[in-house]
Amino acid sequence: MDSVIPLRTTTATAATVATTVRPRFSIQPLSNPRPNKPAFSLSVPSSIFMSHRARNLPQCSPVRAQQDGSAVASESTIPEGDALKIKEWEAERFKDEIATSEGIRIRRRPPSGPPLHYVGPFEFRLQNEGNTPRNILEEIVWNKDKEVAQMKEKRPLIVLNKLLSSAPPTRDFLGALKESYSRTELPALIAEVKKASPSRGVLREDFNPVEIAKAYERGGAACLSVLTDKKYFQGSFENLEAIRNAGVECPLLCKEFVIEAWQLYYARVKGADAVLLIAAILPDLDIKYMIKICKLLGLTALVEVHDEREMDRVLGIDGVELIGINNRDLGTFKVDISNTKKLLEGERGERIREKGIIVVGESGLFTPADIAYVQEAGVKAVLVGESLVKQPDPTKGISELFGKDISC
Repeated sequence: MDSVIPLRTTTATAATVATTVRPRFSIQPLSNPRPNKPAFSLSVPSSIFMSHRARNLPQCSPVRAQQDGSAVASESTIPEGDALKIKEWEAERFKDEIATSEGIRIRRRPPSGPPLHYVGPFEFRLQNEGNTPRNILEEIVWNKDKEVAQMKEKRPLIVLNKLLSSAPPTRDFLGALKESYSRTELPALIAEVKKASPSRGVLREDFNPVEIAKAYERGGAACLSVLTDKKYFQGSFENLEAIRNAGVECPLLCKEFVIEAWQLYYARVKGADAVLLIAAILPDLDIKYMIKICKLLGLTALVEVHDEREMDRVLGIDGVELIGINNRDLGTFKVDISNTKKLLEGERGERIREKGIIVVGESGLFTPADIAYVQEAGVKAVLVGESLVKQPDPTKGISELFGKDISC
């Protein structure tokens, strides 16, 4: 990504300014008046930005052409809206630096340039390359960022807070997993209500989320996972709400790509008992913050990891009680169930046992042999979607997956 070079020189010829900016900026006439009020919300927790306020972040100043042919750069002339947009851009770039230092390769949003500025009657924006998602997970996150912004406009946090009083009480997601494992001596099942996926397309044409949820419950599922992403998985929060209102007693996991704490409140209002936090897209500070919010709301946080670095990061965070190991690489969608065993061997497995963390095996589980493999590796729960939802009778599909009836 190109960096912004601060314009601090107080005098320069107009020709020099034009020569400097022409190769790196696109210039267009300034037609609309600039807004005085910013139309964004700063998504970086203030503790991140304020604790590093002394860092030398990029700065931008407006450039004004003078009658004598010189150009003046002055921060005092930055309109309020522009100044705040610049700070947001700077903070987002800093947050990207933090994420990169923690091994997070998924960018939160496209690396667009800083806010528009102006030179006389023209405005310019720094051009950048790399504005195409590098993999499907990054594409999903970029879309989710826009989607959440639109949803927040319709239902701001103050509205959700008022709705919490009428939301159904949360159920003990973690307790349900422990009880099932103790009763069956097999990994507790989190059965997934899932219509489609980016890698497999539509999994079930005759998709009725409530009927599928009830079939899972009859088959012995301890908890349910409900996909709520609409664009890529054809899910919805309406499905989550409908299952909860239909009297299904299994605790419900909101399977969503969470990037902001606002989504936790929304999931709680819609009837979720647990939420998914994906380490591949969330920095440590965000995970810590969201776990605290979950505890305040009565939600269980399932923190998902895929590789050793993500596992080490999550094990270093206080308050984590439930870790999911995804055998599917969310960047390539390749599946390898040996990933579960690899992440639970040696010192990591010891730390998990010492902390009393429940581990959930996710993805690539289709047979009793698969279930036995991850159980031997150390998991006490499994999250299964595709191999069950495609079955004509999901209740029977659970018995076939475990090699026995686990409903008793």
